[in-house]
Amino acid sequence: MEPQPQRVVIAGGGSAGWMAAAAIARTMGRAVRLTLVESEAIGTVGVGEATIPQIHHFNRLLDLREGEFLAATKGTLKLGIEFDGWHRPGASYMHAFGTVGRGFGIAPFRHAFAWARARGMEAPFGAFCFNEVAARAGRYHPDAATSTIPPLVHAYHFDAGLYASLLRTKAEDMGVERVEGRIDEVAVRDGRVTSLRLQDGSEVAGDLFIDCSGFRSLLIGEALGVGFDDWSEWLPCDRAVAVPSAGGELRPYTQAIARQAGWQWRIPLQHRTGNGHVFSSRHMSEDEATATLLDNLEGEALAEPRVIRFTTGRRAEPWRGNVVALGLAAGFMEPLESTSIHLVQSGIERLLQLFPDGSEDAARRSRFNDQSTREWEAIRDFLIAHYHLNAREGQAFWDERREAGAPESLTTRLAAFREAGIVVRDADELFTDEGWQQLLIGQGVTAERWHPAIDAMDGDELIAFLDTLARAYEARAKTLPRHEDYLDHVMKEAA
Repeated sequence: MEPQPQRVVIAGGGSAGWMAAAAIARTMGRAVRLTLVESEAIGTVGVGEATIPQIHHFNRLLDLREGEFLAATKGTLKLGIEFDGWHRPGASYMHAFGTVGRGFGIAPFRHAFAWARARGMEAPFGAFCFNEVAARAGRYHPDAATSTIPPLVHAYHFDAGLYASLLRTKAEDMGVERVEGRIDEVAVRDGRVTSLRLQDGSEVAGDLFIDCSGFRSLLIGEALGVGFDDWSEWLPCDRAVAVPSAGGELRPYTQAIARQAGWQWRIPLQHRTGNGHVFSSRHMSEDEATATLLDNLEGEALAEPRVIRFTTGRRAEPWRGNVVALGLAAGFMEPLESTSIHLVQSGIERLLQLFPDGSEDAARRSRFNDQSTREWEAIRDFLIAHYHLNAREGQAFWDERREAGAPESLTTRLAAFREAGIVVRDADELFTDEGWQQLLIGQGVTAERWHPAIDAMDGDELIAFLDTLARAYEARAKTLPRHEDYLDHVMKEAA
């Protein structure tokens, strides 16, 4: 007898729910029967509009062509994130994708940069990152690379609601059943969810449940009682006010602009700009935060501002029993480094790799939870460093963040970089050497020493090479099409 497909029930829609539905349907095929339960009456947070390059893997899994994707989601390209005023007012740096400079034998590029800066070179670190140079020039082309110029690496800005709609269409075409209804009760027996009972009295039974119910965390949090690890000691921002606006420059990068008690995001889409102000309610009222945001829009507000309340942290076990939590049900990271959608994606990929077979899943659960913990904590440390390393003296919020302690895992990283320019990270961490060094150098962390191999080089030749490299990146960027022109081209090609 042919085995019966596992009944997989996804509680909640939005980006997380429909990403899970589409990916599982494509990967597992007839091995599962997928049902997604959502209610039109329950809104989604829907502000996760910026991504990182790993989104390409997910779109390829679903055979989403770039032009089709950009047209459907009103998307734009993203070459990095600009951090304006984070080190000190008036200072700016970028966490750009792609490589920075070129290594010198066994010595990474940052060691040559540190050597040259100690000898008076004024060029910023970003001058040696082609992604940053092209981003600031507003240029892009997929074939920008030459024999001496590295390729541009990009992610996207897009409308999260439109992305969910696109994925819903893909998922339903692959046989996913959507059930409209509000979840009224979660039935649990022996530590496992057996069914979801809806407000209209109907019931949806399943073998595996995926909790995409957002901040409510109906299954993993309320029904199974999984605890929440609160990280507000290190990341105390607990509010965001968001509003879309008209117009604005179509920059191929996200902006994160430091404000008095937090920061503002600015994300350009084809049809609007996404804006938000993340702040600490201990240091600023919601009214003050809203006024700050509205005073700093580049165009007219298109809706009434809405306030989102949150606590940064994560569920201690994102997989317990037969429930796996994704998205906001699993935890919340403020969108400082555009990790929200990526954490959904990585959770889905991890689940697919460890997909249960209906037997005892203790080993799979343990592996899933351990990997999730390492991923979330590494991202947490990266975010904390932005605040901890600030030099914005005289503002209560920023003074508090600078003087507050940091997790030991972060202090170890900072000490190694300060002492010898060493980037401490595990091989499977999300943020690369380039990411960490752009953050640390951008926030004013200077390595006291560099690799001794740099001292063996001819100093005049090294300075000349660095100057040539920066000039080559700048010149090549000027030859590329404007970001807007590339968008028009790729969408027309896909039409």
